[in-house]
Amino acid sequence: MRQSSADRGDPFVSVGLPARRTLSGDRDGGKFRTVLGIASAGRASTLLETVNYISGALSGMCPIVVCVPRIEDAAGVADRADVELLIGPHGLTRQRNTILRAVSGKADLLIFLDDDFIPMSNFVTRMQDIFLRQPDVVIATGDVIADGILGKGLSMSEAMEVIGDSENRVERVTEVYNAYGCNMAVRLSTVSQHNISFDEELPLYAWLEDVDFSRSMARYGKSVHVGGACGVHLGARSGRQPGVRLGYSQVANPAYLRKKGTMATSRAIMQIVRNLIANIGGFCLGDGSVDRRGRLRGNLIALGDLLQGRASPSRIMEFPTSPTQKFTAASIAENRKEQL
Repeated sequence: MRQSSADRGDPFVSVGLPARRTLSGDRDGGKFRTVLGIASAGRASTLLETVNYISGALSGMCPIVVCVPRIEDAAGVADRADVELLIGPHGLTRQRNTILRAVSGKADLLIFLDDDFIPMSNFVTRMQDIFLRQPDVVIATGDVIADGILGKGLSMSEAMEVIGDSENRVERVTEVYNAYGCNMAVRLSTVSQHNISFDEELPLYAWLEDVDFSRSMARYGKSVHVGGACGVHLGARSGRQPGVRLGYSQVANPAYLRKKGTMATSRAIMQIVRNLIANIGGFCLGDGSVDRRGRLRGNLIALGDLLQGRASPSRIMEFPTSPTQKFTAASIAENRKEQL
């Protein structure tokens, strides 16, 4: 186990640099030097299943860099020769920034994948081709042919069935407002030149971090959707945030991005309204697939904070980590007053 970065005070620890493949090296066959980056936390079995699939399906095409907050979150992955493991601070934006720093100057293209995104075997080559043929493309997202996050989630076998029926999809490139965070290809020269990073003011699950990062990148080139670069998002439920935290983020984060300038006002309003309608409707209809009661409660707390001018994405850090813990908006407000 190698931890040479820690002694220098670097923001990450690198564990187990791949012996057969390194992040440095020349371009191969005219294609960009490409790295797959996966941030994960609390879902070791899901991460292992995904890495196993990617390693087999892509046949050593490019290195895989995984960032987790604890070594336990990478059980089964830590000792693999085809994975570089980074231990970084907890939170999606922080972990993705850790990956960005690790590959800076060592690769041309970084493809961020969720730990439950299953790409088709030609996913990487299709992304590489787009970035080579169109130098003005700075960020791209693929075709999510099935998304378990919209329902009860998908199993690996269900994903394989969907992928098998989609092998021959035709490539079609269109401009898009933002990349979808579950699969997001990034031109690293643009990131380095303009010092772009994920906003760490969006903590933990970092709702809408993909919109913020995409719009920051889009100031310097095109954001595109690559139809034909396909994959399935399993939508694994484990490891996600309690409903109240996510519900608060569903309102506070769009408001924050609107103020920051990386989300249009109309889009921010529609995002908030859509979430409210979904949570009210789901709560009334008894939707048990997600914590609609908790999400709605979080929505309402955030709306109250917006009216008082104190809404902030980071406020979810004050909320209980367990949905069974009790709290009230008033008690949290009192705690905030005591800290001032």
